[in-house]
Amino acid sequence: MSDLLNGKVVLITGASSGIGAAAARVFTQEGARVVLAARREDRLAALVGELKDKGAEAAYVVCDVTVAEDAARAVDFAVSAYGRLDGAFNNAGLGGDRTPLHLMGDDVYDAVMDTNVRGVWNCIRPEIAAMLAGGGGSIVNNSSVGGLVAIPAAAAYIAAKHAVIGLTRAAADEYAKQGIRVNSVAPGTTRSEITADWFGRNPGLEEMVNGMTPQGRTADPVEVAAAAAWLISDRCPFLTGTVLPVDGGFVNQ
Repeated sequence: MSDLLNGKVVLITGASSGIGAAAARVFTQEGARVVLAARREDRLAALVGELKDKGAEAAYVVCDVTVAEDAARAVDFAVSAYGRLDGAFNNAGLGGDRTPLHLMGDDVYDAVMDTNVRGVWNCIRPEIAAMLAGGGGSIVNNSSVGGLVAIPAAAAYIAAKHAVIGLTRAAADEYAKQGIRVNSVAPGTTRSEITADWFGRNPGLEEMVNGMTPQGRTADPVEVAAAAAWLISDRCPFLTGTVLPVDGGFVNQ
């Protein structure tokens, strides 16, 4: 790797699996010190052990991003552990059911919006406060191609991911002059527990989506994590408020 994040302290939410776990590996390979946050302590502990065995600096905190106090505690933990917060990857997310809008229950809508939107809201506020105190930083919110285009039978997810992009742009505009950059990645179909669940309950869906993707395949989580690492790094200092599709060309169709 290239020491893209050398010495930076980065908080990763949703770090126990999928893109979040891949980010933990990629960021530490690029020289970052990471704090991993998620609900599943057993997975966090195992991943931190793996990273430390490879010589990385890593710690974890059990956190439910839908609880504001948990999110604030995760940020406080990162600052306490490493003295500051340079970057954050707000990655925790929930897919929800693939159900026609008129049949979708309020419970599904509430769960998807709570994790995907309120979760980012809960995290970004204490992250910005910590970065203001530390002189700046870089935040990346994980949206989706579903934040840029519509996908059938996923109205709550589409609404949530569009909201993440709106929040990204608002924060980027508000804090640009204070040394904080806020960007978003918009992954296409990526191997994760969410997509495995969707594909398992909807035979033929993966083939259909891949058929609509110019590269004709599902992404590896590492590919999304690498894009997030670049956005957090100092290699793109004039880039803020942007949405970077990591989608094999899907949104260009």
